[in-house]
Amino acid sequence: MSARRYALVGTGSRASMYLDALAGAHAGDGDLVALGDTNPGRAQVHQRRVVAAGLAAPELFDPADLADVVRRLGIDRVIVTTPDRFHADYVVAALDAGADAVVEKPLTTTEDGVRRIAEAVERTGREVLVTFNYRYAPRNSALKRVIAGGEIGDVTSVHFEWVLDTAHGADYFRRWHRQKENSGGLLVHKSSHHFDLVNWWIAGTPTRVYASGGLRFYGAENAAARGLGPRPPRGTSEAGRGDAFSLDLAANATYRELYLENEGYDGYLRDRDVFDAGITIEDNLALVVDHAVARGTATMSYALNAHSPWEGYVVNVNGTRGRAELTVVERGSVPLAEGVVDPSMHPEGVGQDGTRPVSERLVVQQHFAPAREVEIPAGEGGHGGGDALLLRDVFVGPGPDPLGRTASWRDGVRSVVVGIAGNASLASGQAVRTADLDLGPGALALGGELTGS
Repeated sequence: MSARRYALVGTGSRASMYLDALAGAHAGDGDLVALGDTNPGRAQVHQRRVVAAGLAAPELFDPADLADVVRRLGIDRVIVTTPDRFHADYVVAALDAGADAVVEKPLTTTEDGVRRIAEAVERTGREVLVTFNYRYAPRNSALKRVIAGGEIGDVTSVHFEWVLDTAHGADYFRRWHRQKENSGGLLVHKSSHHFDLVNWWIAGTPTRVYASGGLRFYGAENAAARGLGPRPPRGTSEAGRGDAFSLDLAANATYRELYLENEGYDGYLRDRDVFDAGITIEDNLALVVDHAVARGTATMSYALNAHSPWEGYVVNVNGTRGRAELTVVERGSVPLAEGVVDPSMHPEGVGQDGTRPVSERLVVQQHFAPAREVEIPAGEGGHGGGDALLLRDVFVGPGPDPLGRTASWRDGVRSVVVGIAGNASLASGQAVRTADLDLGPGALALGGELTGS
């Protein structure tokens, strides 16, 4: 059987994970045939990296021509790593042209995007794989085993808090994510990871969402209220260097090559000030979400903070027989000299904080019994050790997996619908039923039965 032929559209930094895999560990499992980006300079950077790995240069193309590229070059799969607002466009174009799609989370950002993908899947019968790498992290898989094994009984409620620190959290307010029309806000772009974990852990489908939150730390108004004074408009400047909330693209080889040296093509600035005007996403969010589960309803309370002094998450799952508690510290504090923006993607560069060390702990306690700690297998690499396992599923295919970690487009819908409904709730001040959203054929399903359409 010949290797699959791949095209990738969207050549920012996130594309590196897939390109490195096809040029390295999975070079024999697929051929990278084409690269597309609206910024030809960024596409050329990745093309040079592929050639440097000893492989043939992939053809460069304008993303508007994706369908033609799929047909002309016989593409089997399209990997979509563009800004979120364009995911649905390229997934649908790939399916209609005769290729399957592999798409970064989130699947899409709007009801319309979900509906268009659902209709394209029904129309073509093609496959859409959503890359939820956190499912593969050993700590998250360990919690799944505890719940699926019945140790805490039927799940009744989940409390989930995720904190992003002032390096990683701030980064969403420097770049294209800061505009809700581009990313759907953190409820869609970031939290879809978290909502997918809960859906997967408890085998549930979200049915009702109430959200509260706002922009309370970043942005010009908040800066003025705290008396921060004049700010450098971008981090790559004399004034920006040394500022705790600035990102100097010139100081990072990857950012310099991908973004700073290619601004002339499209004017995209990767290093804007997190305290300037025009930011339309929230930095503090809280939700209450009802989930349909095998026996009734489970309720999740969820909180996200994007300006924490440390990064990690706490999950408490209550059941009819007991409780499971997972606590993860991905970075204990933010040293200004460290230079790591995302600790989950680059754990190798994160230093230890003696008071709050990088750690993970899963504790299970049944009613009327002492607590016990569950051993978590060691994971290496990005996203808690999940990236390498995910890439094997993407490029080789999933083997036997009782945990069901491979995510379909419907899993993508179940995660993103919480954020879409949450954004609607933020706008209206009312709870939103996911069944009232116009999502297209068979988009929400639990055990084969539709819970929304």
